Amino acid sequence: MSDTPPPAPLPSEPASAAEQPERLPARLLGPAEVRKLAERLGVSPTKKLGQNFVIDPNTIRRIVRAGDVTADDVVVEVGPGLGSLTLGLLDVARRVVAVEIDPTLAAALPRTLAEHAPGIAAGQVEFELVHSDALRVTDLPGPPPTALVANLPYNVAVPVLLHMLERFPSIERTLIMVQAEVADRLAAEPGSRVYGVPSVKARWFADVKRAGAIGRNVFWPAPNVDSGLVRLDRRDAPPTTLVDRRAVFAAVDAAFAQRRKTLRSALSGWAGSPAAAEQALVAAGIDPSARGETLTVEEFARLAEKRPKAESA
Repeated sequence: MSDTPPPAPLPSEPASAAEQPERLPARLLGPAEVRKLAERLGVSPTKKLGQNFVIDPNTIRRIVRAGDVTADDVVVEVGPGLGSLTLGLLDVARRVVAVEIDPTLAAALPRTLAEHAPGIAAGQVEFELVHSDALRVTDLPGPPPTALVANLPYNVAVPVLLHMLERFPSIERTLIMVQAEVADRLAAEPGSRVYGVPSVKARWFADVKRAGAIGRNVFWPAPNVDSGLVRLDRRDAPPTTLVDRRAVFAAVDAAFAQRRKTLRSALSGWAGSPAAAEQALVAAGIDPSARGETLTVEEFARLAEKRPKAESA
């Protein structure tokens, strides 16, 4: 008989992902469900709030995929509306926080999600609603968001995007659906005729690219314009500069306020005079005869450092 003792039992290990209970799938909203829900709530989409509800589940799945949403993500959604995209996010993410300004939609959303996303009741995914204007949100409940995914109306898309990126630096990835024209402006590169203030300011926070086009028929009501997807991946750090973001953005705003003019002329008010503007541009290594649409965000950062100090009276 062997004197070798039996092997010690292995320590217990947590169940692998394959052994975890499979998440209960969310039932996405189709055209009939969206219209029925709107009728039940007495909701008529309004142009004032830019409300165009997505009625195509495949488009919802495409948006979630384009945002690389995973089971580890805490997603913030702006403008969930009737909950079409919210359900798609709850099908994948660990937690979703939705910011809704419309009181009727905000009141109805939890019930809709409870009916269509059984994973909430099962404790497999978390949802929380913030009834507020996204432009006024300064804090969100729970752990910091890792992703922003939203269908943003044209009239507030850029301000909301920049506010959320500035206010919540934990957001690593952003995927927004906006009017095609806005998507083109956000993703434009220096030298493009549509490169402007949104293009530069978005690049302060992130690398930006177009992530696809969206037709009109996936919405109710169908808008008069096409839409586009924009993907933003947070930069490791903003451009290196001795001044703060607001100073850089002031230079950007001034440069594009009169975009047909040379920077020497366009920046005369910002600098104090055309001669002072030229001096600042030369000091930053920028041709005074160039125009704002040719400058990168890094060049705007250098320019902001060279702004002449206002003389005290």
